[in-house]
Amino acid sequence: MKKHASLYRNLGILTLAAALTACAAQDGRRSTGQYTDDTVTEARVKAALVEAPDVSAADVKVEVYQGVAQLSGFVDSKEKANQAVEAARQVPGVIEVRNDIRIHGTPK
Repeated sequence: MKKHASLYRNLGILTLAAALTACAAQDGRRSTGQYTDDTVTEARVKAALVEAPDVSAADVKVEVYQGVAQLSGFVDSKEKANQAVEAARQVPGVIEVRNDIRIHGTPK
């Protein structure tokens, strides 16, 4: 019986922590719903990059804020950067794509 009580107490603590984290996930400028939408859109953009034939999704970082997807990182060619941008544009929920991807060996 004590084992179950301890399990339920720990489960309750984890549930409370998860709920508080979800409420605190916003940055003060987005509602929890907007934050959730951006998180889902970011995951979809990352999935689109994985599916893009010549883009290494591991080389491109994605951040989404209020529907604006910002891509950064390094790729081997301008064509690969353009392909990443185009893949991101096709994702539902993306309003705009900001391309901060750099080409290896090219100065800013």
